[in-house]
Amino acid sequence: MSDYLLKTEPSEYSFADLQRDRATVWDGVHNPVALRNLGGMKPGDRLIIYETGDHKSAVGTALVVSVDTSNSKDPAVEIKAGKALAKPVSLAQIKSNNLFADSPLVRQGRLSVVPLTAAQYRFLTGD
Repeated sequence: MSDYLLKTEPSEYSFADLQRDRATVWDGVHNPVALRNLGGMKPGDRLIIYETGDHKSAVGTALVVSVDTSNSKDPAVEIKAGKALAKPVSLAQIKSNNLFADSPLVRQGRLSVVPLTAAQYRFLTGD
């Protein structure tokens, strides 16, 4: 099992939208590194949903249901909503934590699909 963080612009598709819909297909990623991360997902992988824009914080969890890599240039990952985090974790909090010192989340700010370590996932969820 692996952990990832998915970034979304809340004005386009927020975590609240995912909770309302219960599930969605996460596609439309264009960055080659993000595409590779997306295509590497497996059913059961845990996800953190991070809202960009004015929010800039991790706000909820989700789970990978299925992965369709038949089109390697546009893998489609079905995810289902998890729960909202007890308290959103801001980008400032993430940057100030040594767990993220070498993370692409901090080092490659525009990367929309970011792998997480188990320790990073636990920090973000408060588990």
